[in-house]
Amino acid sequence: MEPFSYTKVRDVRAAVAAGRRGGRFIAGGTTLVDLMRETVERPGSVVDISALPLRDITVTPGGGMRIGALVRMADTAADPRVRSAFPVIGEALELSASAQLRNMATIGGNIMQRTRCTYFRDVTANCGKRAPGAGCAALDGYNRGHAILGGSAACVATHPSDVAVAFAALEATVRLLGPDGERTVPFSGFLLQPGSTPDREQALRPGELITAVEIPAYPRPLRSGYLKVRDRQSYEFALTSAAVALQVQGGVIRVAKVAAGGVGTVPWKLPAVERHLLGKRPSESLWSEAAQRAADGARPLRHNGFKVELLKRTVERQLRVVGGTR
Repeated sequence: MEPFSYTKVRDVRAAVAAGRRGGRFIAGGTTLVDLMRETVERPGSVVDISALPLRDITVTPGGGMRIGALVRMADTAADPRVRSAFPVIGEALELSASAQLRNMATIGGNIMQRTRCTYFRDVTANCGKRAPGAGCAALDGYNRGHAILGGSAACVATHPSDVAVAFAALEATVRLLGPDGERTVPFSGFLLQPGSTPDREQALRPGELITAVEIPAYPRPLRSGYLKVRDRQSYEFALTSAAVALQVQGGVIRVAKVAAGGVGTVPWKLPAVERHLLGKRPSESLWSEAAQRAADGARPLRHNGFKVELLKRTVERQLRVVGGTR
């Protein structure tokens, strides 16, 4: 581990000032500390924000929700308001990491976590996320766990977060505080596809701090859930996953929100699936037809072509579960 300075701040303005000077924010530390040990990350300054007052979960007008950036994953999953209004969030969190990590890791840190790509974490391998312009060893390497959606010649690493898939499906927004004040960014625009700049992973400005994630209000009743497919049932990242939220009124689907994980360089919204569902009556054939659109635009690599069919089956199964026709 390289030498670094450590500062603990107790108010958000001090945090922003320290971030503007180049400090890296740390709270639970479940990702950054590992990367520092492996010399993948070498920050000169670490800013401990764990004492900031960003630990509240609030129901917003109309039935939406605001989750503070420093709320622990375990506390979010266990909150009865989250479990009642947006089960997809709680289920995604409970299928993440291990119980010990969920007791430490925060919501803000979870969506900021970096990829688990082997080549990214191997400092001897070519990786444009670590070293801009270095290329992507995964393209010609072993890429079974890599992205079939949103990749580029510079990077095909998947985003590892489960709850980020739920946030993408629900069209959340990220609240930020920086040197120029507060702003909100749609979740769909917060995590960035790699393009030619894979080292730029979030739409953050220098010194900006995540203060909360907000979920909009939806018509009720809203049914939702999360399904994760992985090589083992404990402490494993997704090969593919599906976050689904549906509102059915008068026997017709009025709201359809669907996103996938484990297959994209960012949590992958599935608008073609959503469009196929809207205005139709739930049925077994409808779920199957809609799921066939889940892999639109997929570009499989040498070792991960199986993800195309696996994604379709995962989305179809979760549509059945949430739609109540399983």
